[in-house]
Amino acid sequence: MVKVAVVAAAVVLLILALIWGFQRQLIYLPDPTAAGSAASALPGAQDVVLEADDGIRLGAWLVPAGEPDRGIAVLVANGNAGNRSGRAPLAKALAAEGLTVLLFDYRGYGGSEGRPSERGFARDVRAAQRYLAQETGLPPHRIVYFGESLGAAVVTELATEIPPGGLVLRSPFVDLAAVGRVHYPFLPVRQLLRDHYPLADQLATVNVPVVVICGADDSIVPPEQSRTVAQAAPNLQKLIEIPAADHNDAVLVHGPAVTAAVAELAGRLTRT
Repeated sequence: MVKVAVVAAAVVLLILALIWGFQRQLIYLPDPTAAGSAASALPGAQDVVLEADDGIRLGAWLVPAGEPDRGIAVLVANGNAGNRSGRAPLAKALAAEGLTVLLFDYRGYGGSEGRPSERGFARDVRAAQRYLAQETGLPPHRIVYFGESLGAAVVTELATEIPPGGLVLRSPFVDLAAVGRVHYPFLPVRQLLRDHYPLADQLATVNVPVVVICGADDSIVPPEQSRTVAQAAPNLQKLIEIPAADHNDAVLVHGPAVTAAVAELAGRLTRT
């Protein structure tokens, strides 16, 4: 009996060790292939190479604003899967609203160098913000950060250091452990995680206008987590819950309600 218990304990420890070692392969699901040229996906867009402060080079697309140009830019931080090419419809819709848009790929995504990690993503989004501010000449209060899912955590962390004019958080989670427990309830997720993304706690320290968007049928990030994030925002402008929308449905990724929410927030910045 003791022997069986020892073997069982050894198996459990081995499984936990494997999960510890390979957890980032479960968290980050990049499409590492090059995203292609900006102009082929978005006529008039420009291919850009960003450089993080540790020397990692990142691919990006700068999408010019349509007319009339509002003099507002949107920094888009992707979720944990795909690459920037999948966000082209969102960028096109936002540009049509008179907004300049920067799409970029984190390290390990879309042909960018490096490997994904929380610390690396923090460097990447700072490189994107730095480039966008320098290229457009816009101050931080005329830039909107848009983050989807994991990207919502990335831009919220950035906002604690460089506050934007506003934050739009699409399908945000409370923190990575909270959403991890939904999908792996049998594991001690919080104890195993190397990356944490404490979105709600960080958002509570950011006093900028915030819009939270979630899908009522989101099977990846439960909508109740996004509602909790909204409650944490000191300056919540609006919580938008899209009926019957799952995490990757087009209506939630780049649908009219999403575009309108960003445009409305940008309109408030235009008047300030």
